[in-house]
Amino acid sequence: MLIAYIDPLTTRVVARKNQPMYTSSGIVGLDTLLDGKGFPVGYNIVVMGSPGSGKTTFGLQFLHHGCNIGENGVYVTLDENPDKVMANARNMGIDLQPLIDKGVLAVVDASPIRTVPGQVRIGGISIGKKDFSLAALIAAVTNRVHGIGAKRLVIDSLTSFFLQYPRGAERRAAFLELLEGITPLGCTTVLLTELRMSGSDRIYQFEEYLADGVVILRKYSKDSTVLLSLQIEKMRGVNHNVEAHPYRFVKGGIEVFPTEKVI
Repeated sequence: MLIAYIDPLTTRVVARKNQPMYTSSGIVGLDTLLDGKGFPVGYNIVVMGSPGSGKTTFGLQFLHHGCNIGENGVYVTLDENPDKVMANARNMGIDLQPLIDKGVLAVVDASPIRTVPGQVRIGGISIGKKDFSLAALIAAVTNRVHGIGAKRLVIDSLTSFFLQYPRGAERRAAFLELLEGITPLGCTTVLLTELRMSGSDRIYQFEEYLADGVVILRKYSKDSTVLLSLQIEKMRGVNHNVEAHPYRFVKGGIEVFPTEKVI
């Protein structure tokens, strides 16, 4: 095993022997909350947020930074058209096209997977739409990851993925199967999903139990002001800060303020 820390001058991963490796999240201020280490390499990290909280921005900033430090990435969209995603990203100061042109970033448009007919015949065997969709998604991701030697992966979003599974048990099983399919790829993976409840007494979502790490983005109003907060709920093996901290949208993505707290 290797340990790694983030060189403050280059933000590249620097390894030492006999410990896990870490890599910079690329989110300004977030690594400070992660004991200065960033994300453990190979982790599956769920980023949960309310509408408009910046989940997609978070994922694209993570990928953009990775590509710029030599960690190729794959972005999987289950929601929006890729052209629309890239246009919105450019408006935020995240230009993905040069990275795609260089072959260090690949985009997988997985939305057609959701429109497969109810039964698909492969080699004379009929399988259901749900099973085929999940298998096709994992196959598409695997192909693109191997094709460019990707080290980072973003899936946007689990919310759309779960629409195929109306029952809670089905959703949990499908998520486990998805994790089993992508974990062997060795990527540091960010899986985006909605925060279905945001109050202090909310019921935990099953994704929170199954993921290696959980980051929660909240957008709410207080005294006629819109506030944004980020909280690292969970990051296995990392001595992370667990308090909620404010963040803001800036050119290039999101900036977190690790020395400030949300009250």
